[in-house]
Amino acid sequence: MTIAHQPSQAVAALLADGTTAVIRPLGAADHRAVLALHADRMSEESRRLRFFGHSRRAPWLTADRLCAGPRDGLLALGAWVGGELIGEADCERLDDRPDHAELALAVADAWQHHGVGTLLLEHLVAAARRQGVTAFEADTLAGNRQVHRLFTDLGLPVQRSYEQGEVRVTVPLDVDAEAYRAAVDERGRTADVASLATLLKPRSIAVVGASRRPGSVGQTVLRKIRQGGFTGPLWAVNPSADRVADEPCHPSVTMLPEVPELAVLAVPAAAVPTVAEECGSLGVRALVVLGSGLDAEQADRLLHACRRSSMRLLGPNSMGLAQTDPAVRLDAEFGGAPLLPGTAGVAVQSGGVGIALLERLADLEIGVSSFVSLGDKYDVSGNDLLQWWEQDRRTDLALLHLESFGSPRAFSRTARRVSRRMPVLTVDAGRSAAGRRGAASHTAAAATPTVTREALFRQAGITATRSIAELVETAALLRAQPLPAGRGAVAVLSNAGGIGVLTADACAEAGLALPTLAPGAVDALTAVLPDGAAAANPVDTTAAVAGDELAAAIAQLVDNRQVDALLVALVPTALGPDPVQTLLAGPAVRRIPVVAVLADQDVPVRYLPCADGGQLPAFADPVAAARALAHARDRARWLAEPVAAPAVADTADPVAAQHLAAAYLAAHPDGGWLDPADTADLLACYDLPLTSAIWARSEQDAALAARTLARLGHEGRLALKAYWPEQVHKSAAGAVRTGLRSEAEVCAAYREFETAFGARMVGAVVQPMAAPGLELLAGVVQDRVFGPLVVCGLGGTATDVLDDRSARLAPLTVRDLSTMIGELRGAPLLLGRPGTPPVDLAALHRVLAGLSRLATDLPQLAEVDLNPLICAPGGLVAVDARIRLEPRPAFDPYLRRLRRPVTGE
Repeated sequence: MTIAHQPSQAVAALLADGTTAVIRPLGAADHRAVLALHADRMSEESRRLRFFGHSRRAPWLTADRLCAGPRDGLLALGAWVGGELIGEADCERLDDRPDHAELALAVADAWQHHGVGTLLLEHLVAAARRQGVTAFEADTLAGNRQVHRLFTDLGLPVQRSYEQGEVRVTVPLDVDAEAYRAAVDERGRTADVASLATLLKPRSIAVVGASRRPGSVGQTVLRKIRQGGFTGPLWAVNPSADRVADEPCHPSVTMLPEVPELAVLAVPAAAVPTVAEECGSLGVRALVVLGSGLDAEQADRLLHACRRSSMRLLGPNSMGLAQTDPAVRLDAEFGGAPLLPGTAGVAVQSGGVGIALLERLADLEIGVSSFVSLGDKYDVSGNDLLQWWEQDRRTDLALLHLESFGSPRAFSRTARRVSRRMPVLTVDAGRSAAGRRGAASHTAAAATPTVTREALFRQAGITATRSIAELVETAALLRAQPLPAGRGAVAVLSNAGGIGVLTADACAEAGLALPTLAPGAVDALTAVLPDGAAAANPVDTTAAVAGDELAAAIAQLVDNRQVDALLVALVPTALGPDPVQTLLAGPAVRRIPVVAVLADQDVPVRYLPCADGGQLPAFADPVAAARALAHARDRARWLAEPVAAPAVADTADPVAAQHLAAAYLAAHPDGGWLDPADTADLLACYDLPLTSAIWARSEQDAALAARTLARLGHEGRLALKAYWPEQVHKSAAGAVRTGLRSEAEVCAAYREFETAFGARMVGAVVQPMAAPGLELLAGVVQDRVFGPLVVCGLGGTATDVLDDRSARLAPLTVRDLSTMIGELRGAPLLLGRPGTPPVDLAALHRVLAGLSRLATDLPQLAEVDLNPLICAPGGLVAVDARIRLEPRPAFDPYLRRLRRPVTGE
């Protein structure tokens, strides 16, 4: 295990108090800093606890050991704040047990109790695991309470043995990953919220670049901050003006009477880095950069200034932010939409989307707790805002517009937790089928950007909508009505047959079930409705329905246990009292969600005031109402699912898999498709079922393979498949012959392949024909942003035509194994139907679990394509498999780090 000083390995992460620290490997150039840490920044007592006594030479020896240059078996990391080394953690392999490493840790006295040691250990754990270390060991003094508390709180099991005042601590690293990740998540959430306080709840603000020109961005933001009711110190910075918007001006941030907690930058791109550096040197804690157009050098300078000085950064290209908490009352954005106080948290990447969303929310009188325009997301992201809303005690609805994801798997873990506390809705921006073009395998063709994003949203419990209008309509329903229980069965009631039929059609198209009402329920409805009414589902009351009759029918449907939601579609008539008023005379919230469809209303969605003071959502279009109700049903189903355990592969040999991948990439530095032999070996590491096959590099080899398979009982039903490295779809290339009945036919087919494909063919696979069964596709595709995606669906040569697939991001849970199969349109073919038994579902679950484990163990895995996977009641087997590897470093998506890499301190 050799780690040299590589500045590119530096990452920024947050300490417990929100301070930004840079974590990177220590190298020869750090000798003076390591010596200063141990000799100058640690008290005698701290050195005694670290070195088990008083020794003037110990700091020098430690610096020599850690900074002597690369050495096998040593890994050392340092934590830097503002260019100063504040802590180090190192481990070195034990000679007698090379999978164990001796651990040492030191933190400057001034930085103890800030989470420095824990953060260093998290990064050391990740690095050591990548090098094959399975446990840390450390000798500590029994009285060193701080380090014992650190080990206990780390989230990993701790084993201790005591002897003569010393404690030997062993920390296994190859243990329950979920418990450790949960502990890391909690520390990350605490640090993240602490770091955001000065951005979202600043006590003082400076607007840099506030212009004298009315309508300019800087002046607009300055005015809105003051007019919004912010009561803390507010300063304008403009070297060319004495006053702007009745606020006194200062020539630069360095000339301010106090250091502001938040600086809003409305300056040209060229000036942004310098102003940011000035702010950082003063001690400003957060920046909002409104401008755009920074080039690469300016962007690097800006981010480096923020990381070095522990400033959180919103933007660039941000519209600003707003916080309606009465204790803050901050409106630092330049949009023109009204901002009502309330409980909806809003975060958008596009300023234009933010303005449109705020306007529509205001139309519904839905107020916001905080509004944040993320812009280019150099730092603060949607993940940060979710964690803030989770703890702010005001937000109960999260609305997101995200065009990109910096760390989708970390976002998914946060969203999965937050979604259990409040609805999280998003506009699924950036949908595209372009990713299908040029895809190499059937699995890759299935993993379009839309499929990948949908998998993330589904697993995290996020309600994904396709437009701002749909998001607002769904939010209107979720905010005002309970979730449907049970299966989400819907009843439709209308006072006009036509609108009732349209509403029923909209429900069916949205995937909502409209059950046939039981005879008793039909009789009861018929008894209270006028002559001519239809009491099936949909229920047509006729236009002649009286107010008491309509109220009685609604009450019966609400109380009917067959019904989980009610859509009431009404049109105005001149035959009696206004049916809408009858609906509103009842309570707004009932046993089940009740939604109105009013075809004559002039806005897409609005709230109707009920007699009890509550609000009932009313939609102009039954399609929008049904769509919103379907989202509510999906959320109810997701919440009803218990938190599932990770799917476990029965067999896994990650060490062998890593060795195979490393050997292949050493011979093929650019990566590529494995040959059939290596493919079989890699699948065998995870017990993924591949049919018996013999690799033949010549006609003579093919003949020997045919004889061998005949002795095994496969004579008369053989297949021959030609192979060359660039090949993907064998059938389309004419590289498959099936139904070969003898050795002679196998040889003849081999000669045909040699004639057809020439020198590019490097061999062929001889294999027995599989027994009949249902053809499926199963595989993995590695997305560079989202990580590995496991795909399952109907397979064979028609898989792209059928386009019936489901997908989940790895690692899968036990629940994913069944839901992936159940949501296929072809699920009845797998689950069985009268006269046809189900396929071996347990074996299919094992394949999906094995693919998930393979994908998470092997970051070099680019694609796996098992197609077709022949499934039958008695088992399943893949008769063709393709695997592609590419050089890719190991990456822990759950390790605490800020979004963008840094260049080191």
